Amino acid sequence: MKNDKYYFTYIGTNHSRHTVLYTGISNNILNRGNQHKIKLNKNSFSAKYNINKIVYYEPYNDVRDAITREKEIKGWTRKKKIELIKSINPDWIDLVRKTFG
Repeated sequence: MKNDKYYFTYIGTNHSRHTVLYTGISNNILNRGNQHKIKLNKNSFSAKYNINKIVYYEPYNDVRDAITREKEIKGWTRKKKIELIKSINPDWIDLVRKTFG
């Protein structure tokens, strides 16, 4: 199990109002969450819209599965994404901080 590699499909949002939902993938969800918080790329979509917490994620062993799921979720309506988030995280807490921080 120590050689297992994980990839995460995730949804991030802004802290106070949850006005923007950002769907992405990462092989290091803790690092990615921190990159969003510090706005590593100041010109990125996530920096512009203040994506600073991850409210949903799914782990995968195969990067292709994570990419497929990311594309699927990106094609959904906002309402469907919110339902997905609320199914595991009704309070919209920062899951990276709770799980890994």
